[in-house]
Amino acid sequence: MKRFSTHSLRRLSLLPLALTVACVSAGSYDNVKTERDALEVENARLAKRVQLLEASMGSLESERLALIDGMEDLREKRGELERDLRRLRQAEAELSENLAKREAELAVTEQELSKLTGTYEGLVEDLESEVASGQIEIEQLREGLRLNLSQSILFPSGSASLNQQGRAVLKTVAARLRELPNDIEVQGHTDNIALKGPRTNWELAAERSAQVVRLFADAGVDPRRLTVVSFGEYAPIASNDTPEGRAKNRRIEIRLAPAAGSGKVDPEAAKTGANVGEPGIAGDS
Repeated sequence: MKRFSTHSLRRLSLLPLALTVACVSAGSYDNVKTERDALEVENARLAKRVQLLEASMGSLESERLALIDGMEDLREKRGELERDLRRLRQAEAELSENLAKREAELAVTEQELSKLTGTYEGLVEDLESEVASGQIEIEQLREGLRLNLSQSILFPSGSASLNQQGRAVLKTVAARLRELPNDIEVQGHTDNIALKGPRTNWELAAERSAQVVRLFADAGVDPRRLTVVSFGEYAPIASNDTPEGRAKNRRIEIRLAPAAGSGKVDPEAAKTGANVGEPGIAGDS
């Protein structure tokens, strides 16, 4: 029988243990490898998820910034709209105020027109014979009256002294004009025939219109409403080549216009003149 040494026996006894260790190490390695592979797959998945989340966060940040910009734009537009609204409300208030003023002016204008119409009708009635004979023309304008009085019923030829008929006619006119608020312009006109002596047609026309204004003031017409204007021979309404034309040009025109403070101007009555306390002279140069 073959005998084994103690050393051999000892080696034989350690063999199962070594085999066991080798088997355990191989199994652990496989497990570790499997876990490592799983971890790598998970890491890859997480990395990809992180990338997606970062991309999503970037997109959300862009949207947030865009929303902030949009909100700023909306705030600016809202501010502009609020300013526009305030301007519109202010404009509406001004329009309402202007409309109210305009309505008040129209009401006053209607009253004034009613008074003017009454004055016109009264003058036509009071001066019926003079109107019928053509010595006086009376015309109602849009915002006033115009009276054209022939020199023949007011003054002797070449004179600035009112005759009896002229005084009576002008007192009748003054009684009608006294109650009106309108400004009154008295215009002196002549023909182009030169006067004897140093006096000119300018001066004669001015003296005649001043005499009419003095009579109006004495009859109770407010002197602050009265204006004297001299046109002399330079505003004819007919030809000076015939006696009939010259007779038409020798005249006194009385024009009524809205009072200076009313803000209304009658283009038919807008002439430059001198306000009369003591009557002055004005005319074209």
